[in-house]
Amino acid sequence: MIKKIVAASIIFGLMAAAIVHAMDKEEPKTENLPGLKVGLKAPDFELKNLDGETVRLSDYRGKKVILNFWATWCPPCKAEMPAMQKFHEEVGDKIIILAVNIDPEYDVAGFAKQMDIHFPILLDDKDEVNTAYKILTIPTTFFINEKGIITHKHLSAMTIDMMREYTK
Repeated sequence: MIKKIVAASIIFGLMAAAIVHAMDKEEPKTENLPGLKVGLKAPDFELKNLDGETVRLSDYRGKKVILNFWATWCPPCKAEMPAMQKFHEEVGDKIIILAVNIDPEYDVAGFAKQMDIHFPILLDDKDEVNTAYKILTIPTTFFINEKGIITHKHLSAMTIDMMREYTK
């Protein structure tokens, strides 16, 4: 009888370990993705917006920030812009979207007007922020908490549901 109890306990333990291990594998892993790692402090930067005003990431300390790297010629970037605008309208200034254009030699202002974008678009004309965040592919988006820590990172186009989930 004791042997059966011990055997059942071992089997139960192995099954529990297998379930936990399987569940852990389903969660997306970001530590191997290019760019800065989740958990790091987001580097501060200073860029000009489309109106020529200086914007600093540190200006938004105390608020959640979605920091998106993109270009006008990037099809996935274009695809996610309407969802980002809709999310911006939904959350107002509770969550800040900063869209860093990595290739401002193109008509970024015309693109923003055509796409009816009203969140801040910043121009990384010297490639400094792109380099600091180690961007290898676009779009790349960092979700930064109120303390300036990167909480999530997403490579490729996002949906509005993803934005809602990552900013909870």
